[in-house]
Amino acid sequence: MPELAGRVADAFEARVRAAEETLSPHAVRSYQTAGRLREEDEYGVRTPFQRDRDRIVHSKPFRRLKGKTQVFIDPAGDHYRTRITHTLETTGIARVVARALGLNEDLTEAIGLGHDTGHPPFGHAGEEQLDACLRRHFGSGFRHNEQSLRIAEELNLTAEVRDGILTHTGALNPRTHEGKIVRVVDRVAYINHDIDDAIRWGLLRPADLPQAEIELLGETGSARIDTLVHDLVETSEAAGEIAQSEEIGRAMLDLRSFMFERVYLGPHARTEHARAHATISKIFDHLVGRGDAEDDIRGFVSGMTDRFALSYAERL
Repeated sequence: MPELAGRVADAFEARVRAAEETLSPHAVRSYQTAGRLREEDEYGVRTPFQRDRDRIVHSKPFRRLKGKTQVFIDPAGDHYRTRITHTLETTGIARVVARALGLNEDLTEAIGLGHDTGHPPFGHAGEEQLDACLRRHFGSGFRHNEQSLRIAEELNLTAEVRDGILTHTGALNPRTHEGKIVRVVDRVAYINHDIDDAIRWGLLRPADLPQAEIELLGETGSARIDTLVHDLVETSEAAGEIAQSEEIGRAMLDLRSFMFERVYLGPHARTEHARAHATISKIFDHLVGRGDAEDDIRGFVSGMTDRFALSYAERL
């Protein structure tokens, strides 16, 4: 059996290498990865990027994403997006773009699945407060992409996946086209599904949305995503780089600004943010008073789900 396994694995790798000869020159080849932080035996019937994908999906940080909401704290009802549904939507869209451009789908998928594993509870309000607490007590700070990278390092993921996870947001740009796809698609996904959730919550009506951008991008979330994906694919193919057209890219950013003004930082958000800030501060101060180390506090608090954080703070 070991001999048979070896023959099957060798044949699998040969088929993958041959298939990837047809990919774009910009694609990362699965067996040309820059490697892992800790050396491993890579033989088997999965490519290095497929192994990364599976490690992420089987990890506790990934599973906990189901209990972390996007905009609303622990909402009543089963139809609101969570961090895990956002992750799956982002990954699905990103794979479509990668396939259309002849890039490495497995690498794109692994980056997409891992990009938000370090996100703390309560969305961006939780991240903001955890950052403030760490700055005040330890002079450091918190960024969810950096925490996602720490998780990727613990899982010993490949260099390309780690890079894409770290650079999906922030000042640094991804080194690979696959990482650049996830960086753009992350915004495409959350802007459109957050509009859907805000309308469901009653914070917005369809008529409230900026009409010029809606006429250009589409009346529904699916239509807008379709427009944005086609524009991303066509513009990137023509440019030889991952890019949006100026008109569509500007409309997406204007829609994002609208969401920050009306939803993310709007009147309802202030109440939600105050609740998130108070909960994070209470937990953080308790852990500091208990003498916990900075890294332990960062990992413990950022790993909490919304509901666990609320119940933990209530028990204090």
